[in-house]
Amino acid sequence: MKKKLTLKMNKFVIEKAKKYAASHNLRLSQIIELYLRSLAEQEDIVKDKSDIQISPFVKSMSSGVHMPTNLEYKVEYVNHLSEKYN
Repeated sequence: MKKKLTLKMNKFVIEKAKKYAASHNLRLSQIIELYLRSLAEQEDIVKDKSDIQISPFVKSMSSGVHMPTNLEYKVEYVNHLSEKYN
């Protein structure tokens, strides 16, 4: 069963990922699904997170923005919208 997923990403990352997908005759959604599936499968196999290797392509997609682990994104988003429309 397929479900729709909306992602928000850096514009540069999206452009680069679309070019990568086109050059490999894939859809971007296929690449994302394969990547997430591989993470889920590795989670079952790998107990120690330090063993997970991130490919150079995925590393290149990083925006350089570091988010705090305790960020309450819903609160931040509501604050952003209230500032934007007030």
